[in-house]
Amino acid sequence: MMENMTIQMISDKDQKEYIARTVLEALTDWFGVTESREEYIRLSRDWSFFAAMVQEKPAGFLCLKETGPKTTELAVIGVLKDCQRRGTGRALFQAAREYAVKAGYEFMQVKTVQSGWYEEYDATNQFYQSLGFQELEVFPTYWDEKNPCQIYIMSLHQQPSLTDLIMSRHSYRGKYKADKVPRKDLKTIMEAGLAAPSGCNKQTTSLIAVDDPQLLAKIKAVIDPPVAETAPAMICVLSQKIIAYRDRCFAVQDYSAAIENILLAVQDLGYQSCWYEGHITDDDRINEKIASILNVPEEYELVCVLPIGIGETVPVPAKKKPFTERAWINGFNKQSE
Repeated sequence: MMENMTIQMISDKDQKEYIARTVLEALTDWFGVTESREEYIRLSRDWSFFAAMVQEKPAGFLCLKETGPKTTELAVIGVLKDCQRRGTGRALFQAAREYAVKAGYEFMQVKTVQSGWYEEYDATNQFYQSLGFQELEVFPTYWDEKNPCQIYIMSLHQQPSLTDLIMSRHSYRGKYKADKVPRKDLKTIMEAGLAAPSGCNKQTTSLIAVDDPQLLAKIKAVIDPPVAETAPAMICVLSQKIIAYRDRCFAVQDYSAAIENILLAVQDLGYQSCWYEGHITDDDRINEKIASILNVPEEYELVCVLPIGIGETVPVPAKKKPFTERAWINGFNKQSE
């Protein structure tokens, strides 16, 4: 995960050129042709420009250009090698897509080299496909015969699949905008949580949504070190130890499933959140202080708080181990053919 990374929309043309040059000149595997690289740098001054910054230094950038009244193109994207496979490109794209939707565009396209020619571009194609782009057409001589042009396209208003939603959800620990979360959205999010599976249907999980500013202030005041100080709403997760059969209790499994449902519903509605459990259930028992503020009966344990709101910045994904290190077929550490 890229710590302290922010996604910024840049308007100053000289700053755009500086960032584009810094990144592209470091990526000769993709931008090794001087004339093409210089053209990207020059044109980026006039394109919609999104930069990933780490401690005020550029880690990557993405540019959009209008190709029609309802269509925009991902004209260029570059991420420094040390920042690749750490969520930087995905965070840039998410910010660009949100901007494109608000600007009224309906489709986004991107051009790249067809898969099967170069290892670097094979990885690029996989990245675009993971974002939801679909193959549209290949133009074998658009650039030249050794670089067949693959065009991808995406509907900006197409609802993401459940898999897309899962893959795009990331924990958010940044600042929140002041916008209130409508009650109907809070109820929808809680309904999703309560729809989760429950061991032997004992339904050991309960929820409290908090959006009253004064009550939120009291809760935040007892969370030390502080987290989610600017969140306009919060969902507190309660658990009961109810025996399912013999001595078996599935309370932990129940609330874990409920929390994951909540986090996906939060993502689906355009908000951000983070699962705070260990932070509040440690030896200082912050959870008990929060429970007291909310008048929670003793038979319930407050196990988690989930801030809810619109993030000021784009969440950055945690770095995941490769699939082949954690998942196998027909046996431990057994790779598929």
